[in-house]
Amino acid sequence: MPPSKKSKAKKNSTELTQSPAPAVSTPKFPACIRAVPPSSVAITIHAKPGSKQATVTDLNDDAVGVQIDAPAKDGEANAALIDYISSVVGVKKRQVSIGSGSKSRDKVIIVEDVTLQSVFDGLNKVLKDQ
Repeated sequence: MPPSKKSKAKKNSTELTQSPAPAVSTPKFPACIRAVPPSSVAITIHAKPGSKQATVTDLNDDAVGVQIDAPAKDGEANAALIDYISSVVGVKKRQVSIGSGSKSRDKVIIVEDVTLQSVFDGLNKVLKDQ
């Protein structure tokens, strides 16, 4: 005698027509600003050294464009970038470090002990004040 065939369970019509519960709306931040647990924020930056003044030029999903008022030699632009980002975000310089890209225009800056919202607000304020 052959084994009996097992049939697949059919979904009832209520399971098919029900939509998932609405997601809780969270503030939308650009992809270039992301949280790093437990309390840090990583910012992807496209640095433009040798400018007349330090300022944020653009804020999009790819990177935050930042003009730096220091030349790109002997780490001067990196030091100026750390100083500028700390003043924009409102933290001490020792809380800001370069995570990667110290020799590149594209960098990842790590800001410690800060929220995603406060970093976004600081960058957005500088961008709108221009």
